[in-house]
Order: sequence, then C-alpha cells, then structure tokens
Amino acid sequence: MNIGEAAKASGVSAKMIRYYETTGLIPKAERRASGYRDYSPADVHNLRFIRRARDMGFAVAEIHELLGLWRDRSRHSADVKRIAAAHVEELSARIAAMEEMRRTLQTLIGCCAGDDRPDCPILADLSEPGSPEAPARPDAQARLRERAIANRSGVNRSGVNRRG
Repeated sequence: MNIGEAAKASGVSAKMIRYYETTGLIPKAERRASGYRDYSPADVHNLRFIRRARDMGFAVAEIHELLGLWRDRSRHSADVKRIAAAHVEELSARIAAMEEMRRTLQTLIGCCAGDDRPDCPILADLSEPGSPEAPARPDAQARLRERAIANRSGVNRSGVNRRG
C-alpha cells in the first residue's frame, strides 16, 4: 500500500510517517518501480503501535526503545515496566505543574477587579521576572491579594489614594 493508504490504515499522517522514517523510528519503506513507498501490513502494525504510544505521551526516544523491546522476543518485561513507570512519574510531575498553574491563574483571576481600570494583577504577575520552571511562586499569591485589596480600595502601594 502507498503512504496515503498506510496513513489512513494506521491513523498516522503521511508527514509523520516520513518523519519516523527519517529519524529511524521505522525502517525506510520499500520502493515500487514507480518510486512510491510501499508499506506492508507489518509496517502499518508498527505505525499503529507508534500512534498508540504517542497518544499515551511517550517521547520518540522512548517509543524507539519500546519498539525494540516489542520486537525482541527475549525481552524482560521489567524493562518495559521501567520505561512505563518513568513515564508515569514524568506525567505526574507535569500534571502537578499544570495544577499549580491553574491554582495561580485562579488566584490571579480572583484578584483582578475586571473593571474599566487599567490595573491588572494578571498582567503585573506576568511581567515579573521569574524562572520559567517555576510558574507559580507562593509569595506571589500573597502579593496579589495585597494588590487586589489595594486596587479595590483605590490606594496604591505608597498608600496614596488614586481615586481622589
């Protein structure tokens, strides 16, 4: 079957099939006399494996290792389990980071008056220097609450009434 048919049968786009060939994740397809790639049912099965692994969030390097283990009949399931467990740890860390981002954004939204004034604690927080690996700073939440109270009362950080 040609690349379009293999893409349809596997659920992997033709562009990604070419990419996987380039990176060595799958072997280069045989070529017909016309020069078109020719994929076998086994190739499609490999592509489905890759698609399922990608759907679970495995990186290409991890998929390469998993494919090697899948093809190796003398493999040890402990090796597969190690890769999957490490991936679960990574997913858990990413989920925790995303939950922290959500909590920070919820705090920022709660601190924002959302009215016609230009003061915005969301923009103020985004403009503060910080580590890209630490999107939520605990001290930022306390500062935001203080700013929100000041914004609602119309008093700036120096104690001067801005409305008056």
